[in-house]
Amino acid sequence: MWNRKYIEELIEKRKKARKGGGEERIYRQHEKGKLTAWERLNILFDEGTFVEVDNLIESRIDDFQMKEKRVPGDGVITGYGEIDGRLTFAYSEDFTVIGGTLGEYHSLKICRIMDRALEMRAPLIAINDSGGARIEEGISSLSGYSGMFLRNTRASGVIPQIAVIAGPCAGGACYSPAICDFIFMTESNSRMFITGPGVVKEVIGETVSSFELGSSRTHMEKSGVAHFAFKNDEECLNGVRNLLSYLPANNEEIMKIAECSTEDKSSLLQEIVPDEQRKVYDVHKVVEVIVDPKSFLEVQSDYASNLVIGFGRLNGQSLGIVANQPFVMGGSLDVNASEKGARFIRFCDAFNIPVLSLIDVPGFFPGTQQEHGGIIRKGAKLLYAYSEATVPKVSLIMRKAYGGAYIAMNSKNMGADMVYAWPIAQIAVMGAEGAADIIYRQEIKNAEDSRAIKKGFVKKYEETFMNPYIAAKRGYIDEVILPEETREKLICAFRMCRTKRRSIVTKKHGNIPL
Repeated sequence: MWNRKYIEELIEKRKKARKGGGEERIYRQHEKGKLTAWERLNILFDEGTFVEVDNLIESRIDDFQMKEKRVPGDGVITGYGEIDGRLTFAYSEDFTVIGGTLGEYHSLKICRIMDRALEMRAPLIAINDSGGARIEEGISSLSGYSGMFLRNTRASGVIPQIAVIAGPCAGGACYSPAICDFIFMTESNSRMFITGPGVVKEVIGETVSSFELGSSRTHMEKSGVAHFAFKNDEECLNGVRNLLSYLPANNEEIMKIAECSTEDKSSLLQEIVPDEQRKVYDVHKVVEVIVDPKSFLEVQSDYASNLVIGFGRLNGQSLGIVANQPFVMGGSLDVNASEKGARFIRFCDAFNIPVLSLIDVPGFFPGTQQEHGGIIRKGAKLLYAYSEATVPKVSLIMRKAYGGAYIAMNSKNMGADMVYAWPIAQIAVMGAEGAADIIYRQEIKNAEDSRAIKKGFVKKYEETFMNPYIAAKRGYIDEVILPEETREKLICAFRMCRTKRRSIVTKKHGNIPL
């Protein structure tokens, strides 16, 4: 039999690692409404499946009282397990250990689990709750971040990478989540910023709070950095589990068809979308009718809300959905919506998720603010993303499809596999009133009753150029369909496209207008 001391020594080290910073610091964590690193992993993974690795690694620094502070695990838990029965890797930073700060071995553990996730072609979840770089370890901390950024970039487009901001995430630490595919935040405790309030005041003389700089509200509504926000840790982690159910494990896996209801409520679409072009409606209601019941998961719901993006299921098949929102800015495209849509489309394309586009767009939003904000360059990102995507792409023109915005929203000659239009659809260079003002300018100017004659010219232009049958004659749409046929037509189109393969010209990569 072995000497008992060997067993007792291992058990003691395991206990010490599991306790993190100790009972007092755990109590403080709970006082703030935050879960511990272990509690978060227990919610994220299927019960009893998480396996920790590198649990006894710890800092080798003795200076600055580090010898008394350090514990096995070095402030981060790394490992793997199952989420809904599928292999997933994760790391969870432990704020109770030296504030969750990142040092040499802390980053070594993270880089190792990132390497394993990429090798096994399985999703990676990063739970961030850290005071940033560990000052006591100097340049080693910064070097650790660079190793993480490199791995984030290598894994991009190969495996889904999801970052959870469950506490502070400041300075260089922000860039690992920024390279990830999706960022989740909690409303009460998440803070994410490059420079703290003190630095802002010192450099530009403004006094700001950490809440103003980096709250979930800031990043959901203003910056567009965050994709999802939840009330607390538990809801947030369950949100991650839900998102993963729409995604493949890697860029080579084809998602299985889920069980679904066969109920078709397309007959409601005529009630939702008015045939009066100036009347607004909520495109969420259209999406909810088309997709399987309760399957729509919106992404970046509070940012650039003139464009709605998200995941849904159509007859059990996972789709990416891009839809103009007439309820906001008339559904026109601006700089933020263009970038939002482009990044989402590129994610879907990287992971073989088909894209459905629901179109009701009057154009790109006009004005000097948009021009100075780079609408030409940023609008081109959306064009580029749609053109580059080789996944099945199906479009439905619901009402307006005007000008360059019509082209940008996945028109036929941009590579859409199937384009449908409702009978009320209008496809043209611009709206009829604007076109009449240009084409018949002289006649309107010279008329005794300019208003009446303009009305006649508007009607003439609409009848001549703007109905969907003109586009159908030219082959720019595949079929004009009734609203009640919508769901079934879309199901058939995506079923047909399931075996789509498109050869790509050999090149290192294109040059998207970033």
